[in-house]
Amino acid sequence: MLNITVVGTVVTHPSKRDLNTGEQVLTFRMASNSRRFDQATGTWVDNGTLFLTVSCWRRLVAGVEESIRRGDPVVVYGQLRSHEYRTRDGVERRDLEMRASAVGPDLGRCTARIARRSDSGTGSDPQGVIRNTCHGSSAEPDARVGHGLGETAAAVPSASTQSAAPEPVDA
Repeated sequence: MLNITVVGTVVTHPSKRDLNTGEQVLTFRMASNSRRFDQATGTWVDNGTLFLTVSCWRRLVAGVEESIRRGDPVVVYGQLRSHEYRTRDGVERRDLEMRASAVGPDLGRCTARIARRSDSGTGSDPQGVIRNTCHGSSAEPDARVGHGLGETAAAVPSASTQSAAPEPVDA
């Protein structure tokens, strides 16, 4: 399998399913636009869009479910797979799927605050969630703080008694 990083935008609402095995999987579709510099016009032009389905498993399910929404800019890392199949109409199709190892906000296009999970917890406690919200995304309007870019990260108070402040690092 090929491990790859894709930068793009979430185009469907993440959907969680319970499997017969007791495991959960969360999937969403994302789009990544390729751009190139056109020497003749001196401008950047779109050069195609890659669409793929992202599947999240195990601990990643809770984090993505609480953090990522349609319209959010994301960076996704994982195994890229191709699924070939034939539709009911007999048309051959090929779908790209990424089994994600890591999913996060694209901090070049939004801001986010980090909520660290405790070692004993699953991270699915909605009281400890800090949502990333992106300027121009479909994130909930009541989650926004301020209106300017860079002021769009909103935090839900954590139930944890530990400080969320980073620890000092000796250089």
